[in-house]
Amino acid sequence: MQPFTHAQRVHTALTASLEKRLLIWLAHHIPASINSDHLTLLAFLAQILAGACYALSAQTPRALLLVNLFVFFNWLGDSLDGTLARVRNQQRPRYGFYIDHIVDTLGAFALIIGLGCSGFVHWQIAVALLLGFYVLSIESYLATYTIGRFHISHGLFGPTELRILLIIGNFFLVKHKYANLPGQYHFLLFDIGGVIAILGMSLMALISVGRHTLALYRAEPLS
Repeated sequence: MQPFTHAQRVHTALTASLEKRLLIWLAHHIPASINSDHLTLLAFLAQILAGACYALSAQTPRALLLVNLFVFFNWLGDSLDGTLARVRNQQRPRYGFYIDHIVDTLGAFALIIGLGCSGFVHWQIAVALLLGFYVLSIESYLATYTIGRFHISHGLFGPTELRILLIIGNFFLVKHKYANLPGQYHFLLFDIGGVIAILGMSLMALISVGRHTLALYRAEPLS
C-alpha cells in the first residue's frame, strides 16, 4: 500500500475538550486484555441493542431507559476505541477509519429502524433523519479524502452532543409521548425533535458543501 497521510482532525463541539481529557484518563485505566477492536464491537452491539429497545418500547415505554443505557455504551466504545489506540501507540489508521465508520453506518440504520418501529415518531421523519445522517457522513468522508480534514463535529455539535440530546429526549418520552404547541396543535414529541434535527443537519450539510466546494475550486482553478 502507498504511505498513509493522516487527515487533520477537526473537533470543535461543546464537550470536545472535557471529553478528550476523560477519554485519555479512561484509556490509561483500561485493562491490557481489552483493545480497540473490543471497544468498536461494544459500540456496534450497543447501537443495535438500542434500536431493539426502541422497537420494544412500543409495548413497554420503560424500555426507553434501556435505550439510554445502550446509547451510553455506544458512546463509550465509539469514542474510546481510537483514543485507546493512540494512547497505546497501536494505531491502524486505514483499518480504524474504515471499520469505525462502517460500524457507524450499520449501527445508525439499526437505531433508526428501531425508532421507527417504536411508534414514537412517524416513519417519514425517521427515514429523513437517517438520510440526513448519511449525507453528513458522506460529506465528511469526501472532505477527509479531498481536503485532508476530518470533521468529527460541525460547529458546536458532534456525536456526543447528539447522544446527550437523544438521552434527554428519551427521559421525557417515557411520560410524554406528545407535545402541545400554541394554537392547540398536538404532535408526537419526537416528530418535533426529528424535524428540528433534520433542519439542523440540512443546514450543516449545505454550509459544509459550500465551504469545501469553494476551497477545492480555489485550489484547482480551471486556468
